[in-house]
Amino acid sequence: MNPIPDGGASMSLQDVTVEFDGQMALSNVSFDVEAGTLMGVVGPNGAGKSTLFNAIAGLLPVRRGKVTLHRVDQGRGALAYVPQRESVNWRFPVTVKDVAMMGRCCRLGWCRRPGKRDRELVDACLYRVGLWDHRSALMTELSGGQRQRVFVARALTQEASVLLLDEAFSGVDAGAQEGLVEVLQTVRNEGRIVLLATHDLTNLAGRFDQVLCLNRRVCACGPPDEVFTSEVMEQLYGAPGVRLAMAGEGSKSR
Repeated sequence: MNPIPDGGASMSLQDVTVEFDGQMALSNVSFDVEAGTLMGVVGPNGAGKSTLFNAIAGLLPVRRGKVTLHRVDQGRGALAYVPQRESVNWRFPVTVKDVAMMGRCCRLGWCRRPGKRDRELVDACLYRVGLWDHRSALMTELSGGQRQRVFVARALTQEASVLLLDEAFSGVDAGAQEGLVEVLQTVRNEGRIVLLATHDLTNLAGRFDQVLCLNRRVCACGPPDEVFTSEVMEQLYGAPGVRLAMAGEGSKSR
């Protein structure tokens, strides 16, 4: 199985502001992401993580500011989005391979019949996420971690330069989380940008190159060891955030 070609795109957000019914959901969000970066997006419920991803994907209107993708290879897609599990209809009877092939349909258009290269690419993506042996299984038969890997495979079949994963660790056990991180790290190593929203603050430094701390605005953005401070955690979570930061410092010192 040949690896997917390198990406090379970078992304920047400048003063991105989103409102719902007059209420500020995101306020002046600005940050840059270079090619070959795995970024964690953390923050409390209601912080705007899903809103941020929807704005980047163009699914929500931006009141002010802009999202820019630089140096996107014209031969590949710009962006692939893996939404929260709660937004998926699990009762729909489709196989693992069917879901992965949907990524090609999104990339090339639903009216185009998949060709040999499309089928080979789907097989390659299922193989790399460890689900080739489950390609004929129904999605309803899979564990939470396996389902998430199917959606990662679907995103990979789109050959996108930027991957957005919204709460990909939700309902997934620790072992499956680490397996998913390993897959995403290989994607990062190919020059892609991967943004993963998560509530799990454990082992941030081991998982992510950069962390965006979001609470409707950017509280901090940078390497995990630099942004995971008591001040930033308090901005995110209030007083309990300070205890989280202190616990994290204690675990690093052991």
